[in-house]
Amino acid sequence: MGESVQAEVMMSFLVSEELSFRIPVELRYETCDPYAVRLTFHLPGDAPVTWTFARELMVDGIGAPTGDGDVRIAPADGESAGEVLIRLQVGGEQALFRSGAAPLVAFLDRTDRLVPIGQEGAGADLDDRLDDVLDRILTEEQNAG
Repeated sequence: MGESVQAEVMMSFLVSEELSFRIPVELRYETCDPYAVRLTFHLPGDAPVTWTFARELMVDGIGAPTGDGDVRIAPADGESAGEVLIRLQVGGEQALFRSGAAPLVAFLDRTDRLVPIGQEGAGADLDDRLDDVLDRILTEEQNAG
């Protein structure tokens, strides 16, 4: 299955310019899917909603606006400096969340200790080679017995 990193971060769900409320968001990273992070939003009165997107998108979005699809991440400016905006879009509907950058950086640092960014594919190659070796040993034992 692999190892994982989890964190819970409080984010502001920005409903409009005048209305926002804080919600818990679970961040999850698993070595079995090393390119992705999962954010599970716990909105009041609704079932949790999970979004999965590239870990690199989150890394890049903390420092500069990034994303051109359903997920866009950018550092906030002005009074919200030190925070990150995460915009999620499905069709014409969108949701905007604001989080402190520090807890996201801490989470990403923990993921980087498990699988360094840029080396996501290295573990898969090792797993494939290990499977091949184990299959060969098993076949040799079956043929010998």
